[in-house]
Amino acid sequence: MPTALHDNFLTDLRQIPAAEFYGKVTGVLGMLVEISGLQQALSIGDRCVLQSIDKNYITCEVIGFKEGRAVAMPFSGTQGIGIGCRAFVQHARPTVQPVEGWLGRVINAFAEPIDSKGALPKGSHSVFVQSPPPPAHTRQRVGGKIDVGVRAMNAFLTLCEGQRMGIFAGSGVGKSTLLSMLARYTSADVNVIGLIGERGREVQEFIEDDLGEEGLKKSVLVVATGDESPLMRRQAAYLTLAVAEYFAAQGKHVLCLMDSVTRFAMAMREIGLAMGEPPASKGYTPSVFAELPKLLERAGPGAKGKGAITGLFTVLVEGDDTNEPIADAVRGILDGHIILDRLIAERGRFPAINILRSVSRVMPDCNTEDENALVSRARRLLSIYENMAELIRLGAYRRGSDPLVDEAIHYVDALEAFLKQGMHEKTSLAESYALLSQALAQESA
Repeated sequence: MPTALHDNFLTDLRQIPAAEFYGKVTGVLGMLVEISGLQQALSIGDRCVLQSIDKNYITCEVIGFKEGRAVAMPFSGTQGIGIGCRAFVQHARPTVQPVEGWLGRVINAFAEPIDSKGALPKGSHSVFVQSPPPPAHTRQRVGGKIDVGVRAMNAFLTLCEGQRMGIFAGSGVGKSTLLSMLARYTSADVNVIGLIGERGREVQEFIEDDLGEEGLKKSVLVVATGDESPLMRRQAAYLTLAVAEYFAAQGKHVLCLMDSVTRFAMAMREIGLAMGEPPASKGYTPSVFAELPKLLERAGPGAKGKGAITGLFTVLVEGDDTNEPIADAVRGILDGHIILDRLIAERGRFPAINILRSVSRVMPDCNTEDENALVSRARRLLSIYENMAELIRLGAYRRGSDPLVDEAIHYVDALEAFLKQGMHEKTSLAESYALLSQALAQESA
């Protein structure tokens, strides 16, 4: 009787071409390789394999055509490629075969293990690495609230199943630390974490110190460091969503964490500029802004019978400018944004979330009236204090001048203490609301 494995084998067998096509390298310029003889067999996005002078095989992707020749970019540099090297066509679309055994593993952009734990098991079903987002009409609405263990987010920026949020911050403000807390404490079934363009030194530190054994055992990490080619960094982002889609298809609730979307955009910019695409805003090419929604829309609620992908995507803002082009584009795509403020971090409060500048677009509808009233009151007090903070610090404000300001001054220390949370401290949803209520229940002197 035919099995799923048997069907997959037949499918793979049918994809083997009856004839093998090959062309030759006719030019190498920078990161690009020109290939002739395969114009009729290749299209944009296809892959080919170059046989280098020293008989190594280098995978490339076709990114354009010029004067009747295919223009390809290697995934691993152009060393060893010379005029006359053969180029063989890869006919099948890139796929991976995830399985439950991938949990606790660290892989590269080609889904190869890089954690010294042996070979990676393969599932019986193939998943396309690069696939379009699901049609809008097939998706369910966002689900119920999820517990992320961070009380500032649980109370003020509540997440729902299938929601997508951006974490916007400059370098060194605590993005990776916040991501590790979310991965350890979330109520989601599976974490899929993409470290895109990460510093090589920090990968092991993130795995061992930030994520820890507790977070790793229900996570799959996809890593492409900053020294790897732009195609590898882009591929790692696609693979992160592909793995998340696999687990969601099994009915699991997936938390997809990506650090960072900005480095994905930078990789896309390098590819576009190398091909001669005209630069637009801050050097980013038009294809970058076309590709961002295609990537980010892959996360979200699933179809009936499937799980949801709750996405948290970090955005590295240049010069702490949250209105720079990538940040502005991503904010318009996602369902909310979390701003990490350098001034708050310098005061020693972590996570350094600026509550007043952050918003969860689905939050009011998922809370009860009492919860919304509690959060609204706390936000109002923080806003009043923020507006008067300079006068208060200078001693120019006199108590009794405004009852609302007096109330804000009374509660601000309790609210700051509520927002501050240790890296290894977990606070549930219920505890978050209880602690916030307690902070606002202190009587004025």
